Amino acid sequence: MRYINKLVLCALVLVIPIAGCDTDDLHKLNINPQAVNQIDLNYLFSAAELGIASNGSAGDNRYIDWRTNIGMASYAIQQLAVAGGGIAPGDKYQENFETAAAPFEFTYNDQLKNIAEILKQTSTGGYAEGKYVNMRNAARIIRAFSFHRITDFYGAIPYTEANKGMEGIFFPKYDKQSAVYADLLKELDEASAALSASNPDEGFKKADFIYGGDIAKWKKWGYSLMLRLAMRVSNVDQAMATQYVTKAAAGGVFTSNEDNVWVKMGVGPSEWINQNGISRAFNPGDGGQPSYLSKTLVDFLKGTDPATAADDDPRLMVLSGGIGIWTATTWTPTNTDPVAQRGLPNGFDQGMLDGLEGKAVDQAATFSRINTLMLQDDDPYIIMNHAEVEFLMAEALERGIGTGISGTAADHYSAGVKSAMQMYTPFDASLTVSDAQVANYLTTYPYGVAKPALEMVYDQLWVSKFFNWWEAWSDWRRTGYPVLTPTNYPGNITGGTIPVRLKYPATEAASNPNFSAGATQPDLYTTKVWWDGGTE
Repeated sequence: MRYINKLVLCALVLVIPIAGCDTDDLHKLNINPQAVNQIDLNYLFSAAELGIASNGSAGDNRYIDWRTNIGMASYAIQQLAVAGGGIAPGDKYQENFETAAAPFEFTYNDQLKNIAEILKQTSTGGYAEGKYVNMRNAARIIRAFSFHRITDFYGAIPYTEANKGMEGIFFPKYDKQSAVYADLLKELDEASAALSASNPDEGFKKADFIYGGDIAKWKKWGYSLMLRLAMRVSNVDQAMATQYVTKAAAGGVFTSNEDNVWVKMGVGPSEWINQNGISRAFNPGDGGQPSYLSKTLVDFLKGTDPATAADDDPRLMVLSGGIGIWTATTWTPTNTDPVAQRGLPNGFDQGMLDGLEGKAVDQAATFSRINTLMLQDDDPYIIMNHAEVEFLMAEALERGIGTGISGTAADHYSAGVKSAMQMYTPFDASLTVSDAQVANYLTTYPYGVAKPALEMVYDQLWVSKFFNWWEAWSDWRRTGYPVLTPTNYPGNITGGTIPVRLKYPATEAASNPNFSAGATQPDLYTTKVWWDGGTE
């Protein structure tokens, strides 16, 4: 439209006498007096925080969760299973273009777009230069979080030239994952150090609905995210991992569930923006995605003796609401006996289930479902938890990566199990696991005795990422644990192997001239990313 306006203006100049109209007057004709020259950065920051929870500020808060977090990741790492209905390419390794494209399309156009504007306006020459210092650095942490998730999905991504359309870069180049990770870790280091309670607030406390402007907690998140990224590259760049694990330990990471990153949700005023996208995807009156737990997860939670509840993981009846009927208006449990809980096997359709059981299977009467107490539309959205930090520190100590971590690997493992079991009360106060239950579990399965130590760490890391399935998928790809048996559904596109990345959006491959030279190739679900041992 702006090019059309210029052409019209030129035509008018040719046919209309311009006596009494000087050059300044002509320039003024091409200025929109209603244009927004300054944007409320507090609003953009709140929108960015909402964006990392289901990408809600983009206008559809369930799209990316439904298609990718649930549809691919939850099934690929076998915490959920589906035998008909819904979106589930991760269960049977099938193609779903929306699942593959959603993180790329939504993340760049949602929180990263808002953060780019915050960083632009708070940088040298911006109207907010020297102000919003804490907001700027908190935004850098969110930016690192968002970019690390994108590169984990795809490999090489637009990074240094991303979100620079206002600078005339419409086809950004691709950066290798190793270079992206190196810069993200640098960003986290600088941003976390620059956060200070002595900086001017400029509305940060009101804009920040994760921590309410608590600088100490933001610094902890920055260093905890640094620990995650450092350990993620530890199999392919141990020097980088060692450097930043040491920095994270010195900076100060999460120390309890009070530090967990939750994004608050609400019932109104709009379901498409403020409500929990995971909940909306599963709700029978909304998305209607089947909510069955997988056999792999339920069997793990039921312990070594499935005939008794004495050795169960106390999370069994926290994550599961039991076997029952869930409609748009009511949840009616029919069996909440822990011993009777059953998980749905992955990779089966209804006909295959019937053949397996030797009868027509009523799934609702047979298999355990996600606890509906954690699937309310206004439930908070978990981003990162303390348990993960403890498990990563236990791993770092076991593998000798980094320095400055106090205590033993067993200490951190136990602390991680405790926090992982006791983290669900923000969903509902009834989802409480007592200290005695935690102690009983740790006694029943002694560290390094029940299984090799690292395997126990990795298994617990996997369980602790319930709802945060895309991160559990990344953990599994890096560690290989838990040991999962792939499915081999007829016509699958991976040859019966668990997918290890997403394919780029077809529109990106077709329209960006930098794609062929810079993107991770071959563009298949079976091509590993760099930190997973793939080539760049």
